[in-house]
Amino acid sequence: MRDLAEKWSAAPDWQNAVIATPDLAIRAALGLNQLLVSGDLDAWARASGVDGTGVGAFGIAQGDRYAARLARDRLLVVSKSPLAIATGWHADGFAVTAISAGLQMFEAEGTALDAFIARGTTLDPGQASASAALSFAGISAIVYRREGKLRIHVDRGLAAYLWTWMETAAGNIAAGSAK
Repeated sequence: MRDLAEKWSAAPDWQNAVIATPDLAIRAALGLNQLLVSGDLDAWARASGVDGTGVGAFGIAQGDRYAARLARDRLLVVSKSPLAIATGWHADGFAVTAISAGLQMFEAEGTALDAFIARGTTLDPGQASASAALSFAGISAIVYRREGKLRIHVDRGLAAYLWTWMETAAGNIAAGSAK
Protein backbone atom coordinates (compact mmCIF):
# COMPACT_ATOMS: atom_id res chain seq x y z
CA MET A 1 0.00 0.00 0.00
CA ARG A 2 1.23 3.45 -0.89
CA ASP A 3 2.43 5.68 1.97
CA LEU A 4 0.37 8.89 1.62
CA ALA A 5 2.28 10.53 4.46
CA GLU A 6 5.25 11.05 2.13
CA LYS A 7 3.27 13.82 0.39
CA TRP A 8 3.16 15.96 3.51
CA SER A 9 5.92 18.13 4.91
CA ALA A 10 7.46 16.78 8.09
CA ALA A 11 6.91 19.00 11.11
CA PRO A 12 10.11 20.64 12.37
CA ASP A 13 11.35 20.19 15.90
CA TRP A 14 9.32 23.11 17.23
CA GLN A 15 11.58 23.45 20.27
CA ASN A 16 14.53 24.49 18.07
CA ALA A 17 12.92 25.69 14.83
CA VAL A 18 13.75 29.28 13.90
CA ILE A 19 13.41 31.25 10.70
CA ALA A 20 15.86 34.13 10.83
CA THR A 21 16.62 36.83 8.28
CA PRO A 22 18.21 40.22 8.96
CA ASP A 23 14.78 41.84 9.33
CA LEU A 24 12.50 39.01 10.49
CA ALA A 25 12.57 36.21 13.07
CA ILE A 26 9.89 33.54 13.45
CA ARG A 27 9.68 30.74 16.00
CA ALA A 28 7.14 28.48 17.63
CA ALA A 29 5.73 29.72 20.93
CA LEU A 30 5.56 26.74 23.28
CA GLY A 31 4.25 25.93 26.74
CA LEU A 32 1.21 28.18 26.81
CA ASN A 33 -2.28 27.04 27.77
CA GLN A 34 -5.03 27.63 25.23
CA LEU A 35 -8.76 27.41 25.95
CA LEU A 36 -11.70 27.84 23.60
CA VAL A 37 -14.60 29.58 25.35
CA SER A 38 -18.07 29.64 23.79
CA GLY A 39 -21.34 31.13 24.97
CA ASP A 40 -22.02 33.95 27.43
CA LEU A 41 -18.69 35.76 27.51
CA ASP A 42 -19.76 38.15 30.28
CA ALA A 43 -20.48 35.13 32.50
CA TRP A 44 -17.09 33.71 31.49
CA ALA A 45 -15.38 36.95 32.54
CA ARG A 46 -17.11 36.95 35.93
CA ALA A 47 -16.25 33.28 36.59
CA SER A 48 -12.67 33.33 35.33
CA GLY A 49 -11.43 36.86 35.89
CA VAL A 50 -10.26 36.97 32.25
CA ASP A 51 -11.61 39.77 30.07
CA GLY A 52 -14.53 38.59 27.94
CA THR A 53 -13.96 41.17 25.20
CA GLY A 54 -10.75 39.84 23.66
CA VAL A 55 -8.50 41.47 21.09
CA GLY A 56 -9.22 41.35 17.38
CA ALA A 57 -6.89 40.95 14.41
CA PHE A 58 -3.71 42.97 14.91
CA GLY A 59 -4.98 44.12 18.31
CA ILE A 60 -2.52 44.14 21.21
CA ALA A 61 -2.93 41.45 23.88
CA GLN A 62 -1.46 42.16 27.30
CA GLY A 63 -0.76 40.31 30.51
CA ASP A 64 0.01 36.73 31.48
CA ARG A 65 -3.49 35.69 30.46
CA TYR A 66 -5.58 37.26 27.76
CA ALA A 67 -8.24 36.52 25.16
CA ALA A 68 -8.49 36.86 21.40
CA ARG A 69 -12.00 37.36 19.99
CA LEU A 70 -12.99 34.76 17.40
CA ALA A 71 -16.70 35.44 17.05
CA ARG A 72 -19.51 37.24 18.83
CA ASP A 73 -19.73 34.41 21.37
CA ARG A 74 -16.28 32.79 21.16
CA LEU A 75 -12.80 33.48 22.55
CA LEU A 76 -9.39 31.89 22.49
CA VAL A 77 -7.91 32.33 25.96
CA VAL A 78 -4.13 32.09 26.31
CA SER A 79 -2.28 31.89 29.63
CA LYS A 80 1.15 31.03 30.97
CA SER A 81 -0.34 28.75 33.63
CA PRO A 82 -3.55 26.72 33.72
CA LEU A 83 -6.64 28.65 34.76
CA ALA A 84 -8.55 27.48 37.81
CA ILE A 85 -11.75 26.84 35.87
CA ALA A 86 -13.12 23.49 34.80
CA THR A 87 -13.50 22.49 31.19
CA GLY A 88 -16.97 21.55 29.96
CA TRP A 89 -20.36 23.21 30.18
CA HIS A 90 -20.99 25.78 32.94
CA ALA A 91 -24.50 26.51 34.18
CA ASP A 92 -23.78 30.25 33.80
CA GLY A 93 -24.10 29.76 30.03
CA PHE A 94 -20.64 29.11 28.63
CA ALA A 95 -18.46 26.15 27.70
CA VAL A 96 -14.69 25.78 28.09
CA THR A 97 -12.61 23.44 25.93
CA ALA A 98 -8.89 22.78 26.38
CA ILE A 99 -7.40 23.27 22.93
CA SER A 100 -3.65 23.55 23.58
CA ALA A 101 -2.95 20.25 21.82
CA GLY A 102 -5.00 21.32 18.79
CA LEU A 103 -3.36 24.66 18.01
CA GLN A 104 0.23 25.51 17.17
CA MET A 105 1.32 29.06 17.95
CA PHE A 106 4.03 31.06 16.19
CA GLU A 107 5.64 34.42 16.96
CA ALA A 108 7.10 36.73 14.31
CA GLU A 109 9.06 39.91 14.96
CA GLY A 110 11.34 42.35 13.22
CA THR A 111 11.39 45.42 11.03
CA ALA A 112 9.96 43.44 8.07
CA LEU A 113 6.86 42.41 10.02
CA ASP A 114 4.50 44.58 7.95
CA ALA A 115 5.90 43.10 4.72
CA PHE A 116 5.38 39.63 6.20
CA ILE A 117 1.78 40.45 7.12
CA ALA A 118 1.16 41.88 3.62
CA ARG A 119 2.19 38.54 2.12
CA GLY A 120 -0.13 36.64 4.47
CA THR A 121 -3.35 38.64 4.30
CA THR A 122 -5.02 41.52 2.54
CA LEU A 123 -6.09 43.10 5.84
CA ASP A 124 -4.47 46.36 6.89
CA PRO A 125 -2.19 45.63 9.88
CA GLY A 126 -2.72 49.19 11.10
CA GLN A 127 -6.46 48.63 11.53
CA ALA A 128 -7.44 46.36 14.41
CA SER A 129 -10.65 44.45 13.76
CA ALA A 130 -13.26 42.94 16.06
CA SER A 131 -12.20 39.34 15.34
CA ALA A 132 -8.70 37.87 15.43
CA ALA A 133 -9.86 34.97 13.22
CA LEU A 134 -8.84 35.53 9.60
CA SER A 135 -7.35 33.94 6.52
CA PHE A 136 -3.57 34.06 6.71
CA ALA A 137 -1.33 32.41 4.11
CA GLY A 138 -4.46 30.81 2.66
CA ILE A 139 -5.54 29.05 5.87
CA SER A 140 -7.70 29.91 8.88
CA ALA A 141 -5.64 31.48 11.64
CA ILE A 142 -5.93 33.58 14.77
CA VAL A 143 -3.66 36.64 14.52
CA TYR A 144 -2.90 39.43 17.00
CA ARG A 145 0.06 41.27 18.55
CA ARG A 146 1.69 40.83 21.93
CA GLU A 147 4.83 42.49 23.27
CA GLY A 148 5.85 43.82 19.85
CA LYS A 149 5.47 40.40 18.20
CA LEU A 150 2.84 38.99 15.89
CA ARG A 151 1.23 35.83 17.24
CA ILE A 152 -0.35 33.34 14.85
CA HIS A 153 -2.35 30.31 16.01
CA VAL A 154 -3.22 27.58 13.47
CA ASP A 155 -4.62 24.07 13.61
CA ARG A 156 -1.69 21.80 14.50
CA GLY A 157 -2.28 19.76 11.34
CA LEU A 158 -1.54 22.87 9.24
CA ALA A 159 1.53 23.99 11.19
CA ALA A 160 4.10 22.32 8.90
CA TYR A 161 2.44 23.91 5.85
CA LEU A 162 2.45 27.35 7.48
CA TRP A 163 6.10 26.90 8.52
CA THR A 164 7.08 26.14 4.92
CA TRP A 165 5.08 29.15 3.73
CA MET A 166 6.76 31.38 6.34
CA GLU A 167 10.24 30.17 5.31
CA THR A 168 9.47 31.07 1.70
CA ALA A 169 7.91 34.44 2.60
CA ALA A 170 10.83 35.38 4.87
CA GLY A 171 13.33 34.42 2.15
CA ASN A 172 11.48 36.46 -0.46
CA ILE A 173 11.28 39.48 1.84
CA ALA A 174 15.01 39.22 2.59
CA ALA A 175 15.84 38.87 -1.12
CA GLY A 176 13.68 41.89 -1.92
CA SER A 177 15.34 44.07 0.70
CA ALA A 178 18.82 43.03 -0.50
CA LYS A 179 18.20 44.56 -3.94
